[in-house]
Amino acid sequence: MRLGFLILFLQITTILCAQTQQEKIRELEMQRQAEKQRAIDRQIDSVALLINQQQYEAADTKIVSLLKTVRSVPSDLTFYLGKNSFFQNKYKQSVDWLNKYIQLKGTTGQFSEEAIHLKTKAEGELLKEQQTEAKQAAQILSKDFDIDCGPTGKVVCPVCNGSTVVIKKNYLGQTYKTCGYCNHTGALSCEDFNKLMKGQLKPNTQ
Repeated sequence: MRLGFLILFLQITTILCAQTQQEKIRELEMQRQAEKQRAIDRQIDSVALLINQQQYEAADTKIVSLLKTVRSVPSDLTFYLGKNSFFQNKYKQSVDWLNKYIQLKGTTGQFSEEAIHLKTKAEGELLKEQQTEAKQAAQILSKDFDIDCGPTGKVVCPVCNGSTVVIKKNYLGQTYKTCGYCNHTGALSCEDFNKLMKGQLKPNTQ
């Protein structure tokens, strides 16, 4: 009888120890991820400071280094990359990344107003370059990276602008067609958004 209780006690103790160990592992992993995110945030703050100090080359070097370490690009970094690219006269790259920020944050983001202003100026400069066939330096384009869509994991569908309907104009007037990308929701998952931006997302023809 006592032996049976002893065995049961040992089994329970073993299970509790195993659960405690798993909890410790999970807690350590959460701490590691949190520290990694804080490190990324500090790097982004450093990029912002360099841009404000007009140290654009140093900011670009830090941005390139940061892009190599993140799995998906934080939205604030898309803005700073677009902004720094503008001051480096990399207008195509600037428009690309600023447009990405605007698609993610709309008009309500922390940097939306500045992003829209800079994008308009960059588009004007890009048009001048295209007209004079100016040679562009090697550029970092957003299609080469996965973009972090934020905590919701969703983005307003850029094809239909969230309306679930695509409106096209022709000589007969306007035609209306159900958006083939957002599945009647007006939104895309972060995975589908990144695929769409890379030209890899196929429309639903059903």
